[in-house]
Amino acid sequence: MKIGLFFGSFNPIHIGHMIIANYMANHTYLDRVWIVVSPQNPLKDKSLLINTYDRLEMCKLAFNDDAKIQVSDIELHLPQPSYTIDTLTYLKEKYPEHEFTLIMGADNLNSLKKWKNYELILRDYKILVYPRPKEVFSELSTHPNISITETPIMEISSTFIRNAIKNNKDIRYFLPDSVLEFIESKSLYK
Repeated sequence: MKIGLFFGSFNPIHIGHMIIANYMANHTYLDRVWIVVSPQNPLKDKSLLINTYDRLEMCKLAFNDDAKIQVSDIELHLPQPSYTIDTLTYLKEKYPEHEFTLIMGADNLNSLKKWKNYELILRDYKILVYPRPKEVFSELSTHPNISITETPIMEISSTFIRNAIKNNKDIRYFLPDSVLEFIESKSLYK
């Protein structure tokens, strides 16, 4: 099976993430998409993250009825911080029957050279890239293992959602009702 791995903090998950996952699962060669909740991205500030299990639960709520999109807690069981190459190596050993493809935004593609063992990722894995607002594609976009997709561009971010919640703004159409209810029930991002 061809599995797309969509890594992220999902702090919180929102409709932009969901549209990207849906596009990848239904408009590319992938059979399934795994939403991989990262406990800590080594290139991001950990102090902004809420509890990993809350982020995982929000992802499960967002995709609870989608047969083609699954939520994975794989990185919660691996050493921290999470390095993509280590997770890929682990998944390849655990699921040799699957072919894994990375899903990333143009912003991540542009910073890929900062990633641990990025040369191995480029050599051994296909990468599906979705465009990001105001992001120009780097020279890596012409690499034979990289495909630029026509995923709809979303100008929405988790930072925007967190700030809106903190400022008591209405965000009901930016994320699924179940995720909003979860956030409100736990007073997250206040």
